[in-house]
Amino acid sequence: MQEKASETKKIITFGEVLMRLSPSDNRKLLQATQMDFFFGGTEMNVGASLANMGVEVQHVTNISNDIVGDAALATLRKYGIGVSAVKKVNFPLGLYFLEVGSSLRSSQVSYNRLHSSFANISPEQVDWQKVLFDAEFLHWSGISPGVSEGAYQTLKAGLELAQKRGITVTVDLAYRSNLWNYGRSSREVLEDLVSLSTIFIGGVNEINELLDANFSSDKEGFIAGSRALMEKFPKIKKVFDKVRTSVNASWQKIYGQCWNGEKYLKTTELEITNVIDRIGTGDAFAAGVIYGLKHFSDEEALNFANAACALKHTHMGDVNLVGVEEVLEVAKGKTDGRIKR
Repeated sequence: MQEKASETKKIITFGEVLMRLSPSDNRKLLQATQMDFFFGGTEMNVGASLANMGVEVQHVTNISNDIVGDAALATLRKYGIGVSAVKKVNFPLGLYFLEVGSSLRSSQVSYNRLHSSFANISPEQVDWQKVLFDAEFLHWSGISPGVSEGAYQTLKAGLELAQKRGITVTVDLAYRSNLWNYGRSSREVLEDLVSLSTIFIGGVNEINELLDANFSSDKEGFIAGSRALMEKFPKIKKVFDKVRTSVNASWQKIYGQCWNGEKYLKTTELEITNVIDRIGTGDAFAAGVIYGLKHFSDEEALNFANAACALKHTHMGDVNLVGVEEVLEVAKGKTDGRIKR
């Protein structure tokens, strides 16, 4: 891959930081007497992955004003994420419980985020003028505006300013139907925010949900859906999608596809036969897309994103901890996993 010349500009991520509690060794909760914990969250995971790749990242969020928030803040700093737009407030940090599945037993997740510090965020708490100074990308997901009215309005204020400044806005729609309990229609809100975005990360399912359509899940359906999406939201210039085949909880196959407004692109399929942790794999793909768009051609960006996603399956935790060279090796076809000496 030949890197494009790019100015050193920061990437902004907006979203909730959550504590994840999970029994080790694939235990169910009723078996566990202790649990491991990790800090993550869809957009934070993207930011941490990008920071690990050497990109300047700043995260925008609220965290709890207690020892849990202190630990979350230390984790953000450890990953190299800028925290000047992280506010401490007197509400608890959101958390979730994860039972990690194995083979034919699915993983299960239970969230506790209804009255979290992030759910209580409001537009006046974020100085978007300052945050977006010298920014190249602003990344959000469809999870954040589903949490609360405040999260929706805060994000919208940032997207409107980003549009005025010509900042590339990436959206991973990541629709979650169990959110959206604060009186807003998910489609109304997501249409509003997607109209302010330029790169769409998602596939036919997300497009169908957003457009109330019924495109098929094959290549032709993806292209037709992407075209319809761009017609309704003309600021969207490219659509990137991760396609997953789940043989079972421990065995996954993935490939990437893209419609860039002119051409359909597709990667080779990568197979992960010993999944360690599936959480954060979509976020690794999104981070790969952003890094790839910043440095490579569309086709190379897609291959880079797919390789990053595959590698995230191979280690524990929410965040993809692989470096650029590791991703490039897999993107170029090195998948033998031989020891490096």
